[in-house]
Amino acid sequence: MPISGDLPASIAFVGCEITAGASAAAGGGGQPHAHGRREVVVSGKRVKTVDVHAHCIVPDAAKVINHPLEAPGLLWSNVGDRLAQMDKTGVDVEALSINPFWYRAERDAAAELIRIQNEKLTEFCAGQPDRFVGFATAALQFPDLAAEQVEHAVKKLGFRGVGVAGSVAGQDLANPKFHPFWAKCEELGVLVFMHPLGTRELEPSGRLAGNGLLTNTIGNPLETTIALSHLIFEGTLDRFPGLKICAAHGGGFLPSYASRSDAVITTFPDRVGPLPKKKPTEYIRGGQLYFDSIMFTGEGMRHLIAEAGIDHVVLGTDYPFPWNTAPVDHIMAIPGLSDADRIKILGATAAKLLGIES
Repeated sequence: MPISGDLPASIAFVGCEITAGASAAAGGGGQPHAHGRREVVVSGKRVKTVDVHAHCIVPDAAKVINHPLEAPGLLWSNVGDRLAQMDKTGVDVEALSINPFWYRAERDAAAELIRIQNEKLTEFCAGQPDRFVGFATAALQFPDLAAEQVEHAVKKLGFRGVGVAGSVAGQDLANPKFHPFWAKCEELGVLVFMHPLGTRELEPSGRLAGNGLLTNTIGNPLETTIALSHLIFEGTLDRFPGLKICAAHGGGFLPSYASRSDAVITTFPDRVGPLPKKKPTEYIRGGQLYFDSIMFTGEGMRHLIAEAGIDHVVLGTDYPFPWNTAPVDHIMAIPGLSDADRIKILGATAAKLLGIES
């Protein structure tokens, strides 16, 4: 696929103009390519960087349920813009995901929307296979259909993972009705990328109104915190021990305060319900959960790594939303890491999870 000219109508990138990050050679984390592409080098070794958290939208799919597209000024009309930003910041590969807007759609419409969406995203990624991979989408409000969609996406279309929200039309992902979906993800061994839609049940109360865009600033990480907590305490992670879930925004607030989830088991043992097989903190460190690097400070990242383990933290930018405009330098600034640790976060771990040649 050419990187100049208009982007095919089948897919569009959503966002706003991003302020340039650090210069190509800043921080010792890479050198500018002869054509402007930053090549990330650690200990003299060229590192392939993989961003697990990057957004896009498929307009043809959105039209199926008349979902309004973003304002025209937020649509990328040229894939070259995205590639230029990736080149500038040192991101080699983006794993593209789509925030679910179809969880309340009727079955036939949802089936058609997902068909279009997955096929178009596959087509797009195939045009730049060294730069993009995709997370499939599924109609989780119909768990049996979602299981079929994931199997088709993986076995027929070649997806390496599937994206979900932190809830489905107000229902928690730990609800037993979703077991067929989780069972299929476990069977196929695909990574599930969890991106929140916010705690929308709080919005009518007005508690998140006012200044600070709290629906996003607090609401998004809060939904992830709730979702992961239910998956632990309701036994979903125990039921499906082969699940691999990558939680956006550093897993929300859970990794920072997970010891309270341990403590509730002894503080209120009669109100916890059937106990999970492990302490909640052990699930964070135990192999099923991964967390992206949108933590804003080196100290925040250091603490996340201390809680989750170095093998469970991966690079994320939230592109095109400018939460992390200097992703490589952000990783290079984490205190106390070895070069081998930095290589894992920058791309080695995500490449393994997504089947990307490193």
